[in-house]
Amino acid sequence: MALHVVIMAAGKGTRMKSKSPKVLHRVGGRSLLQHVLDAAAGLGAARTIVITGHGADAVEAAAGTATCVRQMPQLGTGHAIQQVVPLLPDDDSTVLILNGDVPLIRASTARALVAACGGRELALLTIALDDPTGYGRIVRLADGSVRGIVEHKDANELQRGIREIYTGIMAAPAAALRRWVMALDNRNAQGEYYLTDIVALAVADQVPVVATRCDDETEVLGVNSPLQLAELERRWQRRQAEALMEAGVRLADPARLDVRGTLRCGQDVEIDVGCVFEGEVTLGRDVRIASHCVIRNARIDDGAVIHPFTHIDGASVGAGALVGPYARLRPGAELGPDVHVGNFVEIKNSTMAAGAKANHLAYLGDATVGERVNYGAGSITANYDGANKHRTVIEADAHIGSNCVLVAPVTLGAGATIGGGSTISRPAPAGQLTVARAKQVSLPGWTRPVKPKKG
Repeated sequence: MALHVVIMAAGKGTRMKSKSPKVLHRVGGRSLLQHVLDAAAGLGAARTIVITGHGADAVEAAAGTATCVRQMPQLGTGHAIQQVVPLLPDDDSTVLILNGDVPLIRASTARALVAACGGRELALLTIALDDPTGYGRIVRLADGSVRGIVEHKDANELQRGIREIYTGIMAAPAAALRRWVMALDNRNAQGEYYLTDIVALAVADQVPVVATRCDDETEVLGVNSPLQLAELERRWQRRQAEALMEAGVRLADPARLDVRGTLRCGQDVEIDVGCVFEGEVTLGRDVRIASHCVIRNARIDDGAVIHPFTHIDGASVGAGALVGPYARLRPGAELGPDVHVGNFVEIKNSTMAAGAKANHLAYLGDATVGERVNYGAGSITANYDGANKHRTVIEADAHIGSNCVLVAPVTLGAGATIGGGSTISRPAPAGQLTVARAKQVSLPGWTRPVKPKKG
């Protein structure tokens, strides 16, 4: 039986007070819409349709391969589904309706709802809330069957006391859904076409209406304001932290972790407080991440230690390496095994072979650094001539003294020693000491200038 997924993403989100469409705001580093698309992707749908409206161009650009249909103007949820009727089959396929601002629905929950529909029944996802204010209430008959949904603004005092609410997520037979939504009217407090009114139409058609209860409130919470967005972010992060800890990761404090992408961890990984992981990050066995590190699109191999306040972006760190504190690895930095990179060292588009060290206050850009090289404090590669980047090659066992400038393109031979304070612009022979600094001069009788006395 075919499945068609419809995602409603046309709303403006006035309470967000943002120029960006609401569904493009982010939780866990991905847009609300992308979370819903990811859940839909796990269902094997024949087609995914995104209904756009406010900021349609931006939302459609973010919708990827999904089919997009515009709702102009936005006249309610029922009106939104009316726009996709021409794309829905007139058969017993199942249509799953999701919301672009309800991002944390699990694919397993959506799959259970689809199964409850079975192409024959109208299946509603519901949940019981301690405070159901603002949500449509599930109204049941004495035998427990669903009679209808009453929107909060249209509910009377007795109905507002109902705790079971409709989450905005439903699954319906395609042919019946087409018929029901085209029969909707807007005689209500908002003057809108409510999708929830199809429940009464289903009852009138003697189509069974079933309610599938969701036990996890996080899955069905929507976003309407920056406050709700922040609250959902913390729920998402708690979900990530719990999954990591269940897999054996030791978190110093699960409330102080931010995963904004995908974090994969080997055995016996330790992560201290305040760390942020973005994009695709892989940590090998026995890796230790100290506090307040930001790591994006990186691979850190077994036994490496990342000291506090280190930033790593688009880089790889070899087994047993030590990095930081206050180090910065930029895109293209590749550290081999047992490399040491210390405080206030920046590395960009450079490789450091096994055992190489740059322990403090240094810059390596567009460089190839051999095994066991010792790179002194204050030394830099001058890799940019104002128009083009050039490469520096430092062969194995070279020793670079403090405060050296290596003017690329240049090669320093194996075992070469560069005297501190040197500016090197020509190749340095292997195994030799190379020094390039101005001659020191002392001037006897020289006196330091003094300020004239004020009259």
